[in-house]
Amino acid sequence: MRMRKKRRSAERLSALSSLFCQYITDSYIKCDNVFDKNQPIRLEIGCGKGDFIKELSVNDAGYNYFALEKVADVIVVAAEKYASSRGLGKLSPHGLWTGPDGHIYEDEIWDIPLGMRGNVRFINADAENLDKMFEESSVSDIFANFSDPWTKNGQADRRLTAPRFLETYYKLLKPCGTFRFKTDNVQLFDYSLETVKASKLELGFYTRDLHASEKNEGNIQTEYERNFSAKGIKINYLEAVKKG
Repeated sequence: MRMRKKRRSAERLSALSSLFCQYITDSYIKCDNVFDKNQPIRLEIGCGKGDFIKELSVNDAGYNYFALEKVADVIVVAAEKYASSRGLGKLSPHGLWTGPDGHIYEDEIWDIPLGMRGNVRFINADAENLDKMFEESSVSDIFANFSDPWTKNGQADRRLTAPRFLETYYKLLKPCGTFRFKTDNVQLFDYSLETVKASKLELGFYTRDLHASEKNEGNIQTEYERNFSAKGIKINYLEAVKKG
């Protein structure tokens, strides 16, 4: 389902640009210049509206997180949820970001002090470019939740569990790093099991009913997940490990 165009999204993105990380195609992201603390890196591909990354970054605060989303009108919502959770302000009734001091940011950037930015940075980009963003063996864990199943003929190569993406994850993950994948789509999950088995990653735990499994304890539900579960739809889940 396509999200409606967000009101004044350009100004909203600009106001919180301190929480975003821009990448240059000929230079990897240097994590030591991005975060206040030097911690292992985790990556979420397709962060959507940000519920998952917001909660995970608090529950597992010993990591730094990158949240990737290619749709600007979606990632602005994720960044605002995260900023609000950190006491960095809120969206005003006029559709502009308002800082904790009441200042409304219109056509200006708030240079948020590094120590206030927390352990999440957002990247407004396509997963096609992951291998240009991060160095090999630099990421501890990769998460992909409820990605587009790309069900039409000829679209399989665009799935986030297509062989070419799994090859990228293998390169980016540290030894013993884990790729974690959730979907409600049975056909996509069947496909993903087969592609993971055929990849360099080693298939570990998997289930066709996450909420009835041992992995449900501590499971962070996305907005999609809550909606699907309320309709009685079972959630599929797998883990794949880069062996050391």
